[in-house]
Amino acid sequence: MPDEGVLHADVTLEYPFTRSTGPVVGAFLTALREGFVVGIERPDGTVLVPPCEYDPATAAPLTEVVEVGDAGVVTSWCWNGEPRKGQPFDAPYAWALIRLDGADTPLLHAVRASGPDALATGMRVRAVWRAEREGHICDIECFVPEAEGG
Repeated sequence: MPDEGVLHADVTLEYPFTRSTGPVVGAFLTALREGFVVGIERPDGTVLVPPCEYDPATAAPLTEVVEVGDAGVVTSWCWNGEPRKGQPFDAPYAWALIRLDGADTPLLHAVRASGPDALATGMRVRAVWRAEREGHICDIECFVPEAEGG
C-alpha cells in the first residue's frame, strides 16, 4: 500500500480573526455607507481616492480626510462584453478609472452604458448608489454617463 507509514492529519484552513480598517480606510467605508465619497489629502494638497494611510511618494502618514464628489471624469476604460459569474453585472458593462471631482487620482469601478459607443475617455459619469448600503465599495452600484441620465 503506497500510503503505509505516512502520517495524515485533517486541517481546516481558516482566519479566525478580524482586521480593523483603521482611521483612513474606515472613514472611506463609513462615508460610502452614508452615501458620499472621501479621499485623503497629501501634504502637497493633492487628494488620493481611494484613500491610503501613507503617502505613496514619501511614506509620510496621511490623516486629512476630505470629501470629494460622486461624479467625475473617465480617464481610461475597457468594455466587458461578456461578463463572467461573480462580476458586478450579468449584462455588458465597462470597467473604468474615474477621477472624481475634487480628487487627483482615479478610482476603478463599473460603468453601465448602452454600449461601448456611449463611452469615451474624458466623459463625465456619476455614481448610482444602492438603496441599502453597508460600508463597502459596492455601495456604489455603478457609475453611469451623465449624458444618459442614469
